[in-house]
Amino acid sequence: MILALGVLIFMIVLIMADVLPFGAPPLLASLLLVVFQLYPADADPIAYAFAGFTDSNVWMIAFFMVVLAAFQKTSFTARVRSQMFRLAERGGFKGYLLLVLLVMVACALTGGHSTGFYVLILGLVATIPYDKKLPTSKLVMPLGFACFHPVNFAVNFGLCVGILNSAGFATDGVSMTPFIITTLIGCVGYFIWSFVGYRLLPDHAIAVQQEQSDEVVASDLPQWKELVTVACLVASVVGMMFAKQLGDVAYILPGIFAFLLLGIKVVDWQEMRNSLFSPVVLMMCCVIPVANALSDSGFTALVGNMVADAASSMPPFWLTFVFCLLTSACATFTGANFASAYIFVPIVIAACLALGVNPVGPAAASTMAAFAGGFLPIDGLPALVYGWGNYSMKEFWKFTIPMWIINCLFLAIGAMVAF
Repeated sequence: MILALGVLIFMIVLIMADVLPFGAPPLLASLLLVVFQLYPADADPIAYAFAGFTDSNVWMIAFFMVVLAAFQKTSFTARVRSQMFRLAERGGFKGYLLLVLLVMVACALTGGHSTGFYVLILGLVATIPYDKKLPTSKLVMPLGFACFHPVNFAVNFGLCVGILNSAGFATDGVSMTPFIITTLIGCVGYFIWSFVGYRLLPDHAIAVQQEQSDEVVASDLPQWKELVTVACLVASVVGMMFAKQLGDVAYILPGIFAFLLLGIKVVDWQEMRNSLFSPVVLMMCCVIPVANALSDSGFTALVGNMVADAASSMPPFWLTFVFCLLTSACATFTGANFASAYIFVPIVIAACLALGVNPVGPAAASTMAAFAGGFLPIDGLPALVYGWGNYSMKEFWKFTIPMWIINCLFLAIGAMVAF
């Protein structure tokens, strides 16, 4: 357990110190998992250390980046850029707040926090050239994390009720309305932080930008190729959003479309190869086994039980706030949102029952908190935000650590108000 935590800290220090190229520290950390034997007894060491290279989500995102590279060549991208420039001309900060609000509303309308949604949003942001009035580096992080606000009401309601039932607590009178209220109050907290944290965001070009010009470059693709490219993008996003319903086919759809675009010469082989094996993809592949090792070591369960013992005499609000912090921190360290809820929500239920407190509110807030972290780039969304935004770890933490605390604070407030 200590060795697994040490490897994680060593990786973070290397990223912060910038002594190795971007994407290299997680690769070294994966190698150290084998050196220190940080894998289950029945696991193949090499397969465990490089499990990220066979992860379905990683390859889905990697091939989608090829489709996205093709989409950036179309006139539709030019129109998106034009709209962004209009927002910038109206006033950079006002345009920024409007974009954050629009992403949050779109997140609510599409079901929230799906891989397809946040990859689409970040992909669109990546098409915007650098502009001093509204620097793209001030958009990637807030808009990326806005994709987890609001969380999916139905999914979190079902997850929380299921955990409550498993703990032996009757949920016949529990409705979805207070869950919605809690979520909306949590969204208010994130929007307030986006307002305040804007000044802390850096002003520089992002990693995936190919130009730093205010001019909108016209597309030279034939119209039929543009239509095929847009259709590939839309179909890829729809597939990612309905991955659970479509099954394994959804994960390979972007790959099929990437080869189609290669075949009709919208992208060439070098562009495709660079997208598939970019430093961002490499980082996503290598942080997965590091997170798995920390989870498999029992670290999160140990911390949860220790805090449950220490927090047994806390007032309900502070108990809820502490477990929101723990659940989201666990999700951040392990990259397992739902698993983190399954670890910590039963503990907060037990603590509430021991205090004679109704556990539904604290359990609801803790369940939602599984999507309120992201202060380390060791999961899909945080890793993409960190990589595409070209942030240093210091810049990343300036925004994400206060965001994490404020998210949990407002979820705890929401639970107290709604329940």
